[in-house]
Order: sequence, then structure tokens, then C-alpha cells
Amino acid sequence: MHLAEIDSLGLLSVFDGLLVPETVYAEIEAGGVPPGLADVSYELVETDAEEKKTGDLDVGESAAISIARERKVTLLTDDLAARESAADAGIEVHGSIGVIALAHGRGRLDADEAATQMRALQRETSLFTTDAVIERGIELLDETR
Repeated sequence: MHLAEIDSLGLLSVFDGLLVPETVYAEIEAGGVPPGLADVSYELVETDAEEKKTGDLDVGESAAISIARERKVTLLTDDLAARESAADAGIEVHGSIGVIALAHGRGRLDADEAATQMRALQRETSLFTTDAVIERGIELLDETR
């Protein structure tokens, strides 16, 4: 929840509806529900998490990929292994940088605010990302508006 680390969970409202596997929500609860999550509209979705487990992914990631595949929705994750697995399955994937770019594209953030948020992801959160990825995200801002 890297967006939570920069107080930007509200940007998730750019999506019409969020589906959160119960296993993922349990992981969130175990780590402490971040401030701002209560302001985000989402639906908890049941899955047979153990049955959905895929490869080296944890149960929550596997459940999220399964739901995205079944419901034909975008998967939101910053986990590289989960992103690769979802992409291999033909699932559209966005991470925190993509959420910020989409928020900009939908008029929720101006370009400067979005660029500041992207840089904050790198400097102020536990997200590991390179300068090149951040700069590419900032370049995409011109394409999303």
C-alpha cells in the first residue's frame, strides 16, 4: 500500500469499483489498516485462497490475480512477480505510478502534483523503483491528459 505511505489512497477513487480479496484485506488488517482506507469505496470478495495459489506468489497476490482474471478487471499491485504473472495471463496491471498517472489523466491531479507524488513514492515509501521508472512515469503524464 505504497499510496498509503504518501497519504494518497484517495486516488484509488479514480476506479469505478475496487475489489479486494478477503485474504488481502486480512493481510492489511494484520499490518494495521492505513488511514484513508475508510474513505475508499471497495467490495470484499471471497475466494478459495489456497486453491488459487500460483507459483511463488503469496495467497493474497494469487487471489487478486484470480479475481482480476475472472472479473476481467485491472489488477493493482506494485509487486513485480505478481505484475509479471498477471501480464503473462493477459491481465491489465497498474502499480502506484500508474494510479497517479490515471488520476492526472482524469483531472484529479495537475502534472506538477502528479510528478511530486511519483517522486515521493521513490523517496518516502518502501517501494523500490529506479530513477528511470519514475522519470518514465512523469513522461507519461503528457500522454494521459
